[in-house]
Amino acid sequence: MKQSFDDAEINKDKDTLTIQLSTAQDDGRPFYIAGNFNDWNASDENFRLKKSTNGCFEITFEDFQDLPEILEYKYTRGNWECTELDPNGSEVNNRVLKCDAGITKDKAFGWKKLGVAHNEAYRPCIETISETFEIPQLIKTRRITALLPYNYHETDKRYPVLYLQDGQNLFDDYAPFGSWGLDKRLAFMAENNFPEFIVVAIDHAESERIKEFTPSTRTKLGVGDGQKYANFLAETLKPYVDSHFRTLPGKEHTGIGGSSMGGLISIYAAKQHPELYSRLMIFSPSFWVTPDLPRRFIYHTKDFNGKIYLYGGGMEGSNMIFYLNNFKEIIDNDPHKRNIELFMDINYKGTHTESEWGNVFPKAAKWLFSDDES
Repeated sequence: MKQSFDDAEINKDKDTLTIQLSTAQDDGRPFYIAGNFNDWNASDENFRLKKSTNGCFEITFEDFQDLPEILEYKYTRGNWECTELDPNGSEVNNRVLKCDAGITKDKAFGWKKLGVAHNEAYRPCIETISETFEIPQLIKTRRITALLPYNYHETDKRYPVLYLQDGQNLFDDYAPFGSWGLDKRLAFMAENNFPEFIVVAIDHAESERIKEFTPSTRTKLGVGDGQKYANFLAETLKPYVDSHFRTLPGKEHTGIGGSSMGGLISIYAAKQHPELYSRLMIFSPSFWVTPDLPRRFIYHTKDFNGKIYLYGGGMEGSNMIFYLNNFKEIIDNDPHKRNIELFMDINYKGTHTESEWGNVFPKAAKWLFSDDES
């Protein structure tokens, strides 16, 4: 989403346009501004920022009347492989500014280096728990993977845990439907002091994914194996993880989440086992499968209390925004009068893609785990 004109601080008393950039990451490389005023030249020395007296980097346009009426621009460190990042480690879209006299103040939260947004030193320890972890409830096996904090083996610290569905799509760069890039996201988060936690990635059931993620009630897809899958997470996987890793096992430190059908089954699993989860990361849930699930979850699961991060995109179809707003309304009218915290995140240009959910992951995780007492 392009930045708003409101981000600019305009001083009408000046006859020049000055753009200032503040950043916490200055490793000595020069800063440039590239945009529709210099043919998007990422290393144009005429548009190299200079250090100002207040510690920022700035450029002043004396003849700003010759500039485009609307400026579009980005900051670089000299080439397009070294561009600015937002607070969640994603590349920043074009900044937009109405050309007028005064001072505009921008902030960069990080920088790509040679096209990479993360520092390899902070990459999580990825450990395959098993390629064939037994699921007795379904008489199947599955690959289960743990993504541990980068310094997990150097400390004796205990960590919250987030169980995520569709493990094949979380950190495999060559996943057929795209990837969240979770390993890279976690590296960026660790370097920037985000809350620490363990991710347990559960691969889906391939051709039987839909059946496994469909609740065991009457739905538009029939009666699924969701109850058995939820029981597997509660009765088999979580006890194993808590006994083999340094976790904080209490519900107040345990989250579950996923996207699309993975988001749907995560809500259903929390409904079936509210004693285990208090943090739900729900991205683009397939509520069309069973539109009544949000109501049943809130009305019939009075033991659940915690935080829900709910995300959806306006370009997804299936009445996504309607269903998200419906869920919010149900929570707002909770008959049990609980203090369920809901963060509603709607991107009206958002699409139903793995990369979209990967972009949202850091801020969702930060919000869900920021108050963890670990």
